Amino acid sequence: MTQSEPKLAGVGAAGTAGGGRSLWGRLLTSEVYQALSAVLFKTQRRQFWLLASFPLFWVFFAHLGPILRMFWISFLDAYPPSVGQTPELTLANWTKFFEEAIFVMPYFRTLGFALVLTVSTLVITYPVAYFLAKHVRRNRQLLFLLILLIPFWVGEIVRTYAIMILLGNNGAVNLILKSLGLVDRPIPFMYTSFSLSVGIIYLTSLYMLLPLYSALEKIPNNYLEAAADLGAGSWTRFRRVTLPLSKEGIASGCTLVFLISTGYYATPVLLGGPSTTVFSETIAGFFYVAGDQWPVGAAFASIMLITTLSAAAIFLKLMGRSGPGMLR
Repeated sequence: MTQSEPKLAGVGAAGTAGGGRSLWGRLLTSEVYQALSAVLFKTQRRQFWLLASFPLFWVFFAHLGPILRMFWISFLDAYPPSVGQTPELTLANWTKFFEEAIFVMPYFRTLGFALVLTVSTLVITYPVAYFLAKHVRRNRQLLFLLILLIPFWVGEIVRTYAIMILLGNNGAVNLILKSLGLVDRPIPFMYTSFSLSVGIIYLTSLYMLLPLYSALEKIPNNYLEAAADLGAGSWTRFRRVTLPLSKEGIASGCTLVFLISTGYYATPVLLGGPSTTVFSETIAGFFYVAGDQWPVGAAFASIMLITTLSAAAIFLKLMGRSGPGMLR
């Protein structure tokens, strides 16, 4: 046995030094791989474009591609085209929005709803984010965040139906009010601006909460302690320290909520009524009709997209300019 052990060891060493390397190891040392690496990673510019190729492909083809296609369809006189018909370019789909007043009301109603609900969501979620960031111990913040995230693990439709169950004539709110003797008959919450507002605030609160929490959690506590040592009261500390330093979270959260609020379709259909018709419902109506109504819907969707992106850009620009002044 003692004489065979050196022989076995010699065989193992020879196998490792020779053909015992893994496939990955042989690939890395191959001439083809070395030559390819020399070409692809020769300069930092090539390394950058190699790493950025897939994200750029994803952005342009999965995100910008459908939007650009929608813009192109909005200038056609008919889509999908009939057999033997060649679509022609026209501006009639865009001018139709300005020619008929019936489309203007849902458009401005949508922008008004989005603006009011964005401010309401900010006012409601800011105290929650502040409490979570400053009054909950750091080792428990993740647990509280997970508890707040649980309702958002289900889809928009399920959460919208949860609001319907809550605000219905036989819902939890009316049952509690009746049990307390505050009302004799159910309050018609559903299919009103109130039910639509509650639903959208509930659906968009997460997009406001997370940026606010991230911004507030980064504010050092010694800033507030120093302000208190200098004689600043609680309101002064909030106005002069906390609020200015959390403006990035406010800007991000408000932008997300505003953009998302203008695009909701299922929630306004389920929770709203005839007096709360929003622009997304008007746009969807054109796509329900076959033939040459699709370009009109694409044009109206483009108008809303341009409006919301312009409003968001102006808001972010104003927040950027007003930031330093808020610290004075």
